Amino acid sequence: MANLLTKIKDLIIADLNETRQHKEKQNPIDLLNQYLRQCEQETEKVGKLIERQSSLKAEFTREYHQATERAEKRKYQAEIALKAGETELYQFASAEHQQYSERAQRLNASLAQVIEQLRELERKHEEMKQKLKDMHLRRMELMGRENVTRANIKINQVSESNSYSDQFSSKFKDIENYLERLEHKVNHSYFQSTIDARIEQLEKEKSEQDDNPVNLTKE
Repeated sequence: MANLLTKIKDLIIADLNETRQHKEKQNPIDLLNQYLRQCEQETEKVGKLIERQSSLKAEFTREYHQATERAEKRKYQAEIALKAGETELYQFASAEHQQYSERAQRLNASLAQVIEQLRELERKHEEMKQKLKDMHLRRMELMGRENVTRANIKINQVSESNSYSDQFSSKFKDIENYLERLEHKVNHSYFQSTIDARIEQLEKEKSEQDDNPVNLTKE
């Protein structure tokens, strides 16, 4: 049993070490992108909570106005009942006026607290968005530096490496040799065709002379 637990422990430690090594090998920009995505997700979650808090504020406001209106209504009805000598109706209206008044006071206090909490959440949410924006700008700056660094590395490799120079020289030499062979072939073909045409022309001229001899002695 002890050996089994030891093996399980070793496997867990090995997995953790492998995970850590894998993260260390990752591109820092990639890790930064992952962190920014997490921050964006958290910011969105806070935004949704603010929407819920805003809805709660609207609900508290509605309940507060409703309780206030009913309290005022029962107060007016109690006064009418008192003037009319309707004791039982007066007591009922007065009791409900008291209940609605207390409810309105409680709702008003809760509403004030919700409003204050909402303002604080909105302030912190705005700070989160501004920090996230700054992190995005910072990431762009780092990406720019990374691009320049990688480009310079490639440029230095091409400019300073003998292997690259040798490869380019070899490629250019192969092309030059190919062009020379092609030019020689073209020139040889042209020269051959030119000779054949010239010989044919001379033979034709000689044949014409043989068919029409000229008396050189006759003046």
